[in-house]
Amino acid sequence: MQVLVTRPEPDASEFAALCRESELAPVLCPLMQVVFEDAAVDLEGVGALAFTSANGVRAYLANSADKTLPVFAVGEATAQTAADAGFDKVNIAGGDVEALAGLISDRRESLSGAVLHIAGVARAGDLIAALNAQNIAARRVTLYATQEAEALPSGALSLEAPGWVALFSPRTAALLVRLVDRAGAGERFGKMRAACLSDAVAEAAGAMAWRSVDVAGARNSVAMIALMKDNA
Repeated sequence: MQVLVTRPEPDASEFAALCRESELAPVLCPLMQVVFEDAAVDLEGVGALAFTSANGVRAYLANSADKTLPVFAVGEATAQTAADAGFDKVNIAGGDVEALAGLISDRRESLSGAVLHIAGVARAGDLIAALNAQNIAARRVTLYATQEAEALPSGALSLEAPGWVALFSPRTAALLVRLVDRAGAGERFGKMRAACLSDAVAEAAGAMAWRSVDVAGARNSVAMIALMKDNA
């Protein structure tokens, strides 16, 4: 069973490796490219770092070598990236900005300064506003951007039906819908199945017809693999 992998690198290759281990056949077609900013990171007065994506962790490390601050990560994948990078105080939220703000609020007594959110240009939710509303000092630094594909990669148009399309974010799902429409490939993708990381991703993907739209049991790559394997 083929799986169209839409994530940007390096996540695309990492997920493709998991697919192969589970005897799924990945077709790499990243729909976005991540570009890191070259900027100084001011940590004066900062008591913790907040990451809402694994790319936030990577962008931070491209600009700072300091790994001593505690980390609040939006979900398991982001937390794992931070832990693998050498952060040893990593707190894991439930997968979205609301859950992350709630986790930070619950542990506000442990904060020794402001929360610094390492963000991208495009953001889902406003973590700073959510924290400020709870009287938690927080600020944001934007360290990366994502460039969207202007057309479907050729591999997407050669996917064998019925296959899977793995979608990890509402933005990627919405972009895919636009590109499929632009390419006039709706009939082809109508024979595919969408594997979605969350209900929000499924809602964005549902703007076009699929053979089915399925949501993983948890917000991580392992659950995505299980979804596709169990429903092959």
